[in-house]
Amino acid sequence: MKNFTQTLCLFLLLVSSSFAQQEKGITGKNSWLNNWTEFRPNQSEYGEPTQILSGNINQDTKLNKKDTYLLLGSVFVTDSTTLTIEPGTVIIGDFKTNGALIISKGSKIMAEGLETDPIIFTSNRSVKKEGDWGGIFLLGDAPINKFGNASSVNYGLRPTSFDNISYGGLNAESNSGVMRYVRIEFAGKRTQAFGYFNSLTLAGVGRKTVIENIMVSYSDGNSFNILGGVVNLEKMVSFRTKSNDYEFNFGTQCNISNSLAVRSPYVSGSDGSRCLFVASYDKKEEVDLSKKGTYVNAENLTLINLSDNLASDISVGLVKEALYISENASIDMRKSVISGFNPAVIIDNKVQINAENLERIKFTDMYFNNCKGNIFTENDTNNADLENWYGNSVFFNVYSKGTDAETFIDAKNPKRPDFRLRINKILASNQVDTEN
Repeated sequence: MKNFTQTLCLFLLLVSSSFAQQEKGITGKNSWLNNWTEFRPNQSEYGEPTQILSGNINQDTKLNKKDTYLLLGSVFVTDSTTLTIEPGTVIIGDFKTNGALIISKGSKIMAEGLETDPIIFTSNRSVKKEGDWGGIFLLGDAPINKFGNASSVNYGLRPTSFDNISYGGLNAESNSGVMRYVRIEFAGKRTQAFGYFNSLTLAGVGRKTVIENIMVSYSDGNSFNILGGVVNLEKMVSFRTKSNDYEFNFGTQCNISNSLAVRSPYVSGSDGSRCLFVASYDKKEEVDLSKKGTYVNAENLTLINLSDNLASDISVGLVKEALYISENASIDMRKSVISGFNPAVIIDNKVQINAENLERIKFTDMYFNNCKGNIFTENDTNNADLENWYGNSVFFNVYSKGTDAETFIDAKNPKRPDFRLRINKILASNQVDTEN
């Protein structure tokens, strides 16, 4: 077993950099990772299901902690129904039938866990692996940039009505409910016909939906897949996903703050998965370019790659960039940490490097550490213009190649019992390792 607890702890010391007065990376006076997160979910046993969920749920329904539920196939919450889930409830996705939960447009989920009693979605296999079951879909009627203001998710879900898988509309304030203190483990199953599920898909979700304190771990598809909508994400955790940690597309307007992505080069997908993938479309002809393109407003993120030997892993192609920014997409990223990537950021080669586009792609008060290059244009090794631009002192960006011991310890007061040290304690107690 390869234990990387110590390495991870050193990286998370970046929460408050000694190189600036403002904190960079995830923050908090008290550790918001306490109690509800789990970094070794394969070690947890939840017993056999006592209740089965299948087909359509078209009446208000409550799931109780005393029962353990099995998602058998695609389970749709339809007809303006509210699904309420008690704190501490365990819902298990079925492996054979691609168990998935879909909150259809107009319906709601009220999954309000507690810090001491989170709601858990996990696998029903005895030996749990990435992609054991489907995932969770929240579908709303907030704007997207596709023609016709609407689209659908498919994945072979087999709904009884097309309306059950449609999303998008004109209501930026739409409310798909609450997800708070929720863990989603071993989701993102791959299908031959439709590709990968994603652990949590937010499609056309509106501003009044509450998404906070969500941990996705060991996903085969994207951890968080955001398709259009107006979304606020706070205190997200993506741990050891094979695909992208956070993917934004189809005109998403998203604020994401105080969130974490921990990648391992030994489980990442071979197609170059990233911490953040920011795009406005897959195919240009499918969207209305007069509508808003994707915009991500990101603050206090910590994006880290944990390698046993970073230089070696980069040389054999195991380590990719942390962020990929596509054409007609925008990002404003501040007070965040990117550490251990190759390079930190790639900008699509269709994006012309000019004043207009640089105004749409902002990096301010950042901490780039141990990255083989910082901000590049795709397939262009000459990044002098970008380095000069983002390296200007007006942006307060810091570039470091220091060793872990020198870089991640607060030289002013290394024994201060602050949030960073509390994170170390949590991760150590979970005995994080690089194997299932």
